[in-house]
Amino acid sequence: MKHGVDVHVGKRIRHRRWMIGMTQQQLADKVGIKFQQIQKYETGMNRVSASRLWDIARAVDVPVSFFFEGLTEGEIRDEVTGDILADKEALQLVRAYYTMPVAQRRQIFELARVLSDAA
Repeated sequence: MKHGVDVHVGKRIRHRRWMIGMTQQQLADKVGIKFQQIQKYETGMNRVSASRLWDIARAVDVPVSFFFEGLTEGEIRDEVTGDILADKEALQLVRAYYTMPVAQRRQIFELARVLSDAA
């Protein structure tokens, strides 16, 4: 049975990998494991050990704490729901956003915030 924390960490691994345009095979190669193991981590089927999470964090250039961001007590259950970045369009938008220079990102963010307040 999947544990909510494992699912959350797996989703964060997948999101970060997608954000930087890395394939499961590329991540597996950097970490020294088979891509099937990355698949199992990303779905929460297998738990990620502390040392493996450390290696993955280094491979995708984030601190280990990145994988636990957004995790709340209410989410520690069999499955974590409401995964907005599972939507392909949302993921494409986020990728495009992070390819922009910082000054443009700030302007886009402010525009989105104003538009959402007006809605």
